[in-house]
Amino acid sequence: MAELNLKQITEKLNKEFTGNNRKLIFWYDDNADFAEDIDTLELQNAKIYHLKKNNQFYTKYFLECVDTTTNYLIYAPFPKPDIKDNHLEDTLLYSKRFLADRASLIVLDLKIEEQFKDVIKKYIKFFASKKRTKRFYDLEISVYNQDSIETGLLCALCRARVCSFEEVIRIIFTEFDLNDNKWLAEIEKYNLTEAFWRLCYQYFGYKDANPSLERFLMTMFATYTYRYMQADIPKDWKDYISDKAGNVIAFLDNTMNNRLYKGAYDKLSAYIETKYNVSTTLANYPPEAMLECDTFLCIDQLILKWLTERLLAEDTGAMLNNFNITQICDKRSKMHFGEMTKNIYNLLDSSYHLLLSANYKCQNSFTEIWNAYQSNDWQIDYHYRHFHFIYGIIMAEASVSISNDLANHLEQLKTLTENIYTNEYLNKQLPAWNNALQAEKAFAGIRLQRNFYKDYLDNSKERTVIIISDALRYEVAKELFIKMQDNPNCSAKITAMLSTLPSYTRLGMAALLPHKTLSLAEDFEVFADNQPCNNMLNRQNILKSYCPNSICVQYDDIKNLKKNELREIFTGKEIIYVYHNQIDARGDKANTEDEVFNACAEAINEIADFIKRIYINANTYRFIITADHGFIYKANKLSESDKITANIDITSFINRRFIIANQAIKQEGVHNMRLGYVLNNDDKRVISYPISSNVFKVSGGGQNYVHGGSSPQEMLVPVIEIKMDRYHMDTKLASIAVVSILNKITNLITAIDFMQIDPVSDTVKAANYKIYFISEDNEKISNENIFIADKRDSDPQNRIQRMNFIFKSQKYDKTKPYYLVIVNAETNIETFRQSIIMDLAFSGDFGF
Repeated sequence: MAELNLKQITEKLNKEFTGNNRKLIFWYDDNADFAEDIDTLELQNAKIYHLKKNNQFYTKYFLECVDTTTNYLIYAPFPKPDIKDNHLEDTLLYSKRFLADRASLIVLDLKIEEQFKDVIKKYIKFFASKKRTKRFYDLEISVYNQDSIETGLLCALCRARVCSFEEVIRIIFTEFDLNDNKWLAEIEKYNLTEAFWRLCYQYFGYKDANPSLERFLMTMFATYTYRYMQADIPKDWKDYISDKAGNVIAFLDNTMNNRLYKGAYDKLSAYIETKYNVSTTLANYPPEAMLECDTFLCIDQLILKWLTERLLAEDTGAMLNNFNITQICDKRSKMHFGEMTKNIYNLLDSSYHLLLSANYKCQNSFTEIWNAYQSNDWQIDYHYRHFHFIYGIIMAEASVSISNDLANHLEQLKTLTENIYTNEYLNKQLPAWNNALQAEKAFAGIRLQRNFYKDYLDNSKERTVIIISDALRYEVAKELFIKMQDNPNCSAKITAMLSTLPSYTRLGMAALLPHKTLSLAEDFEVFADNQPCNNMLNRQNILKSYCPNSICVQYDDIKNLKKNELREIFTGKEIIYVYHNQIDARGDKANTEDEVFNACAEAINEIADFIKRIYINANTYRFIITADHGFIYKANKLSESDKITANIDITSFINRRFIIANQAIKQEGVHNMRLGYVLNNDDKRVISYPISSNVFKVSGGGQNYVHGGSSPQEMLVPVIEIKMDRYHMDTKLASIAVVSILNKITNLITAIDFMQIDPVSDTVKAANYKIYFISEDNEKISNENIFIADKRDSDPQNRIQRMNFIFKSQKYDKTKPYYLVIVNAETNIETFRQSIIMDLAFSGDFGF
C-alpha cells in the first residue's frame, strides 16, 4: 500500500482516539487488504490488537477483564461474522467500527475521478500487494481513465518502468514462451485478460474470436512485411493484416533497433518464420519486391541466393530497383539482419569487384603500370584477399544464415574468382610488368627501396619510429593507411618504392638501412657498407654508424611493455627501427601459409594499436611504416604446369621465385637481370625470375605463398608517413545515445531512456549533456534534463538513465518538424539532433 494511504488512515484513527474516555474501534478488513501494513500504523493514543477467528472469547475476556483502560484498534483481517456467530457482538454495541475501503482510498490518493472508482474496484485484488501497488504508483500516470488505469495495472504486473502498453507487449514477447507465457498467466490471475486483448485491438488492430499471442505476433510481422514488400501480400496472410499499420511498424521498428530487445526480436522473427513457413512463401516473390524489407532473416537468404546466382553467371550489370550488386550488398548489410549476414555480403561485394577484373587491361610502360597499381589495380589484390579472408570466417563459423545451396554457390564462386584472378589479372599484369621492367631506365623517376634512408630519414628533425613489417604488401598497407586516416589525431600519406630484386627478406631489410653500398657475397650473405646485416645486432651497428642515437628492436619484445619501460627505450633516441613480423612468419611456413590473409588483418590492427601506444606513452609523433617486400598468394594449390623446371648450377641461390647464378636461365617464361644493376654495383651474377606467377620447381616449403620474384605484389613496397597531433591526447568524451529509435511523441509527459555508450576510462572522459526538445524555430517545448556521463561500469544496462520530459501544454502541428537535441553542457556544442513528430491526442491538456 502506498504511504499516502496509510497516512490518511493514521490521521483518521488518531482523530477517533482523542479524548479521555476509553475507546475500542473494530476494523473488519474483509479482503485483508491492509494485513501487511497494519503494524506500521503510528497510533498516538491506542494500541493495535490482532483479532483472529478462533480467539473471540479470549478477546472479550482481555478487553473487559484484563485491560479495561487502554484504547484499542481491534484489527480483523476477515469479514465481520454474522450476529449469531459473533461472540463480540455485544462489545460492538458500545464500541465503534472503522471502515477503510481500499478503492476509495486509492481514488482519493491519486485524485482519480469518481466515475473511474469502479475500475479500481474491479481490480482491487491487484492492490492487495504492497509491492504491486507501489509499482502502479511509481508509474506516475498523468491522466486517469479506464485505458490508462488498465494499462498501468498491466505495466505494474509486467514490471515496466513507464506506463506504456507498447512496453507491456515488448516485455511479454521478450519472455518468448508464446503458448505458456508467465506474464499472460499473471494478467489472467488479476482479471485483466479482457482488458489486455481489448488494448491489443485498440493499439495494434489485433482482434480475434480466440486471441493468442502467436496469432497476435503473426499479425505484427505480416503487417510490417506488407508495408515494406513492393508486391501483393500472400493470400494466406491477408487475414492477419492490421488496420493500424503505423503503430505496428513503429513498435517493431523500435523493438528491432532497441539495444536491449533486438535479440528477442530475432528470436520472435525466427519463430514466425519457421511456424508459418515464411521462406517458402516469399521464395515465390521476385527479389526486387523484398529489397526494402528486413522482417525475416530468410529475406536476406533469398537476396543472397539471387546475388550469388547473378555473380556465378558473371552478370556484373545486374540490378534491383536501380541498385547494382555492390550497392545492394552495402544496403542490406546495414539493415537489421546485417550483423548476421554482413560477412556474406562483404564476400559477394569482393567477388563482384574481382569479376570486373575479367576485363582487365594492363598498361604498357613501367611508369604507367606503376601508377595504375597505386591508383586502382591494388584493389583487385585487396578484394581477392578479402574474399578468401571472409570465406574462411564464414566456413569456420558455420553461420545459421548459410544454407547448403548457398554454401555450394559460394564454393563455385570461389573457383570462378580464382580463375579470373589468376588467368585474367595476374597472367596479364605480370608479363606486362616484367616486359616493361626490361626497358632501359625503367627505374628512372621512381623511388627505390635501397634509397629509403636517404629519402625519408637523412633530414629528419624529430624522433621517428620506422615500423618494418615483413611482407606488408602495398594493398594491405593501403587498408592500414585508410584506417589511420580515420584517426582525427593523425595525418597520413602513402607512397611506394621499388624493392630490390630478388624481393626477399635479407636483401630488403638491408636496403632499408643507411648505407653507401649493398652487396651479396659468394655465399649469398648480404652486406651493407661491407658489414654483415643478417641479424638485429648487425643492423643496429650499421644504423648507429649513421645515427648514434638510434636503436633496433623487435616488435614482439616491446609490444607488452608498460609505459615507463617504453619511455626508457625511446627517450633520447632519434631513430627507432621496429621489426614487425606477422605476415611473413605465417606465410613462409607450409603448415600456416593458409593463414596469411588472417595474418594481414592482424598486422593492420597490431600496427595501428602500436602507433597509438607509442604516441600516447612515449611522446613520439612521427612514424613511417614500410616493408622489406610483398608477396603473391593464390588459394589454389600449384599444379605441375605452374612449375618451371630449370637446369641449375649447384652453386646457385635457388628460390621458388628467383635463381641467382653466374649464368642466366635461358627458358621460355623466364626473364633475367644483372644483380649489379639492382644493387648499383659491378656484380656480374644474374637473377632469373618467372615473368608470370609461376614458380621454379624446388623441393620443400609452402606452395601458395611466395615472394622473391618480380611482380607489383612483391616489389611495390609501401611507405606510409604518419604525423600525430603533438598537442592532443588520444581521448574522447563519453557520448550518449537514445536507447531505442524515437519517431513520435504522443504524451505530454514522456519518459525516454538514454545510454552512455562507453564506460569512462583513461581514454574516455566524463561529460555532461543537456537534453531537451525544440521547435523548428528553436523554441524550447520541454523541460531540460542533464545527463551526467560518468559511469565506469562495463555493463551497458547500468549506464542507462531514464529522463522524464514534460512538454508545454499547447497545440502542436503534426506536419511540422520538432527536434530532440543533445548539447554538451560545457561547450554548448550540439552533439545530436533528431527530428520527431508531435502527435498529441489531447492538445492543451495532459492526455494519456
